[in-house]
Amino acid sequence: MAPPEEIHWVYAFVDRPRDRFAQAHTFWAAVTGTRLSAFRGEDDQFVTLLPDGADAVLKAQAVDGPGGAHLDFSVEDVVAKAREARALGAAPVYSEEGLEVLRSPGGQLFCVVALEGEKLRPEPLAAPDGTTSRLDQVCLDVPPSVWEAEKAFWAAFTGWPDRPGSLPEFHLVEPDPRLPVRILLQRLDDEAPAGAHLDFSCSDPDADRVRHEAFGAETVWRGPHWIVMRDPAGGTYCLTIRNPATGTLSAP
Repeated sequence: MAPPEEIHWVYAFVDRPRDRFAQAHTFWAAVTGTRLSAFRGEDDQFVTLLPDGADAVLKAQAVDGPGGAHLDFSVEDVVAKAREARALGAAPVYSEEGLEVLRSPGGQLFCVVALEGEKLRPEPLAAPDGTTSRLDQVCLDVPPSVWEAEKAFWAAFTGWPDRPGSLPEFHLVEPDPRLPVRILLQRLDDEAPAGAHLDFSCSDPDADRVRHEAFGAETVWRGPHWIVMRDPAGGTYCLTIRNPATGTLSAP
């Protein structure tokens, strides 16, 4: 049996409604300190957010419906990695050369894409006040009925170590530190549809809250270690009190 196909890079995708796409990509470029690539796709529905001196981590897509977030996994052999995913219970959704769109056993959309030489992770973003932040996590919101299946799937598909999170409803799937995005699974309280959102690690979440609000975000709610925000396109995301250099939980 061939060894599992290694994941060489990970992208976080912010998916937002078509009629609010301009507000979305403008906001996300501002809060991540990136610039926009040329737009791609038949309707200019894709854009990459480019950092200086490193490879991109974040992309944005205009979608029908409310949107959310998803993960793209870059590999050398897309067909082989998609085959692995299907063997673990993922369902195929769409395929073209260099791209496989799949759905996890619990209903999460994700993509397997061709590696394009990505290897240099951006440094944390330093704000003028000296605080730092980094978009470094995609949180998968998992209905209770598929919680165990999703934990097993993402650990097996990625081949990354997994462990319980800081609270019983969280579970982490963590890549090698050279990769830019890790996965947090969050067990929902009810059987709502599966979804996903983006998380920042922040040296000072309240300082970032103020900075994000200046770019048009709104504060929604405070948790034990995080602040839930809403961007100008209506999508939610979190500012978490984690060390942006290491991703580990900091003392509140």
